[in-house]
Amino acid sequence: MSGALKGMRVLDLSAVVMAPLAARILGDMGADVIKVESPEGDSVRKIGPMRNPGMGPMYLHVNRNKRSIALDLKSSDGKAALHRLIKDADVLLYNIRPQAMARLGLAYEACRAINPGLIYVSACGFGERGPYAGRPAFDDLIQGLCAMPSLFARSSQGVPRYIPLSMVDRYMGQAVASAVLGAYVHKLNTGEGQQIEVPMFETMAECVLSDHSAGETFEPALGPPGYPRYLALERHPYETRDGHICLAMYTDQHWKNFFELIGSDLFDTDPRFNNLTSRTAHASSIHQFLEQQLRHRSTAEWLRAFEQADIPSNRLHSLESLAEDEHLQAVGFFDHSEHPSEGRLRTINPAARWSGTPLTVRRHAPRTGEHTREVLRELGYDEAAISAMLAAGSAVEPQA
Repeated sequence: MSGALKGMRVLDLSAVVMAPLAARILGDMGADVIKVESPEGDSVRKIGPMRNPGMGPMYLHVNRNKRSIALDLKSSDGKAALHRLIKDADVLLYNIRPQAMARLGLAYEACRAINPGLIYVSACGFGERGPYAGRPAFDDLIQGLCAMPSLFARSSQGVPRYIPLSMVDRYMGQAVASAVLGAYVHKLNTGEGQQIEVPMFETMAECVLSDHSAGETFEPALGPPGYPRYLALERHPYETRDGHICLAMYTDQHWKNFFELIGSDLFDTDPRFNNLTSRTAHASSIHQFLEQQLRHRSTAEWLRAFEQADIPSNRLHSLESLAEDEHLQAVGFFDHSEHPSEGRLRTINPAARWSGTPLTVRRHAPRTGEHTREVLRELGYDEAAISAMLAAGSAVEPQA
């Protein structure tokens, strides 16, 4: 079966996680993704542990289903090769600063002159219309600007902390891929390309404020910002007699079932519990009540009881136990592959299931410049011209 995006060509001029993840998502759907790297390669390659230089685990996970061509875009030959790539591309995706693209002669108007149907996508830190335009943007910096560490401090009465994931980059990868797909549908309908800007700060600010604007949604405000249930000090996995359990009781029926389970009439007699508005307003005291109740049974006992009572719950995984989860094993989440240079790898399959055009893993994450010769041949370069570019350093391929 062919992927849904078979026939789409994407030039991935990006590095680290955000935009490379977006390109990988498109590649999983069948697009031909050509990763255009500098001779030094994507910086995320260097994050270990690794068996060989430049092939770290985060890079391997984010860059499957791509071909790598390594070009020195400051050289005339390297830039000329990129121009040939742009001519036949559907999408050019980058996450360096727009000013740097302009210095390389790759601003939108220059690329549009080569290919009027090009979808030109800037996965940038900040929108170009604001005073932060052009500032450096990394996951931790955007988390801070969007108040995420402050939410941790407020909900735990502790110090501000970053989320221990590249959360912004991961969320943004999905947002960038979504923008590309919308523009591609428009191109299929009209033949028109366009310029797209997907800024990290504005996108993540919307993510945070959609949950936490609260009373400030209204004018005049009906209260301060912040969703009390999310910010309650006690909102965490609950301690049981022998471990921890995750519990999510949202509906009135969940709470009725819980009080029947513990033999209590508080749902009917205590107004804190009998509707969502009241439970939200009294989130802290309700969490404290649950903490006291859940300590009296083991995790396994609670899980059995909650399943019988139709109350949403599950165990608290560690990183180690997550990798052994029975559901992930059953659905084929993990796979094993033999990488040409890295040997046997434990890989992660695409999660979504498509009946007609399934997502596939067709290519391993490439070494820097692994496909330089292949792509240059496709562009019409003969072997002598390719050898000359490699000798001059305007193109790079991996060492044997």
